[in-house]
Amino acid sequence: MNALASLIDKKMEPIKGLDTTTGANPSNNPDLLADPSGEKMRALIWHGKNDVRIVDSLKPKVVDHHDIVLKITGSTVCGSDMHLLHGAILEMESGDILGHECMGIVDSVGSSVTKLKVGDRVVAGFNIACGDCFMCKQKLSSACVRTNDSSLMNTMYGARGCGMLGYSHFTGGFAGGQAEYTRIPHGDANCIKVPDSVPDEEALYVSDILCTSFHQVADAGVKEGDIVGIWGCGAIGTMGAVWASLRGAKHIILVDNVQWRLDHIVQVIHRDYPQVKIETVNFNEHKNVQGRIMELTRPGVDGRDPTRPAGIDVGLECAAGEYAKGWAHKIEIAVGLETDTSEILNEIITSTVAYGTVAITGVYAGYTNHLNIGSLMQRGIRFIGNGQAPTHKYMQHIMDEYLVTGKIKPTRLFVSHRITLEDTAKCYHKFDTHDENVKMLKPFVETKFSSPASAGAPQLTAL
Repeated sequence: MNALASLIDKKMEPIKGLDTTTGANPSNNPDLLADPSGEKMRALIWHGKNDVRIVDSLKPKVVDHHDIVLKITGSTVCGSDMHLLHGAILEMESGDILGHECMGIVDSVGSSVTKLKVGDRVVAGFNIACGDCFMCKQKLSSACVRTNDSSLMNTMYGARGCGMLGYSHFTGGFAGGQAEYTRIPHGDANCIKVPDSVPDEEALYVSDILCTSFHQVADAGVKEGDIVGIWGCGAIGTMGAVWASLRGAKHIILVDNVQWRLDHIVQVIHRDYPQVKIETVNFNEHKNVQGRIMELTRPGVDGRDPTRPAGIDVGLECAAGEYAKGWAHKIEIAVGLETDTSEILNEIITSTVAYGTVAITGVYAGYTNHLNIGSLMQRGIRFIGNGQAPTHKYMQHIMDEYLVTGKIKPTRLFVSHRITLEDTAKCYHKFDTHDENVKMLKPFVETKFSSPASAGAPQLTAL
């Protein structure tokens, strides 16, 4: 599927009007992308489906005048990376450097970079956006059309999203941050400085998870008194529960099939937001998820109006479309009749009260079958694709309002491990299986340039 998608893209009309040089690994085009010193670095590459490897690659250089090169001091592994591991995202090519979340020290800058200088400590958002176009001026950076050259995305979606670090040629084909160095196009627009008071293990997560979860909850309009359902209880689901609690949600229902992930979020909410009622639905035990949610939200419970129908007010999809449950969808995905299952979406739609909201931030790549469009239309459900989070809109706000003040501390909420870059390939597989013995929620990946672990952060673990 990936090879065919890449071939189709190359045969399509090239995208015009871009001002950003792409390149998923400096070693693939040394004359254009690699530092002339010939210095090598360690990096994680996608070699094929379910096969990622740490290899030697060439250090990148400034290519465009707006680029910076970062010496990486921290990266991480995300649930979204599992879709790349599985080959579920189109246009992956062998040798692509992975990783869309990273931070580090500015190593070099292009001639037009004015806000950053060599030696600055920064975190890079996963969006690669120009900062100057119509969408970027509205801080909707994930909709920038000047950085992604995928004709295939343009045709499939009707328009392109922005380029993304380390996330396939479908999003531009840029080398990622699970490496010792990475090039950040439009460095002034896509990076923010990190205050000395915020350690790397907190600051790193502004790159994606904090922005993505904040955006989903805000975009869904979670408000005081709401009943919120969360499907998918990884780090994004954890933060969805946290942000929903901060916005006044009264009752949160978690849906997952990994008990330790469910238990973790319950512990966080009980500890930090004891006023919020939180319950869980393990779908290995409760096969009828919608029925269980109807029971938990039945009329009159918790002092609610007895005439209020059962159901949640807001459903947050934090899982993804590749995880089919039933054989019909598994077969349809396997033979290419769909790319994503509609099963989770249908559960959320039918679990939501009339005129409630369903918000999707889990990754859906293409097309689905059997969506319950009738329930959606007839009951007035607000069905929101949250999009890739526009990092320009949220990074500085979250840094200043939540990290600098200590209102949000990732090391208390979801940072579970510290590992070396050399162990990142192993980490992908531990992360993917939700290993009960490891319980990896979100790692901090150190390089040879990283500082020692800060107070309260996980210590180094060998996998």
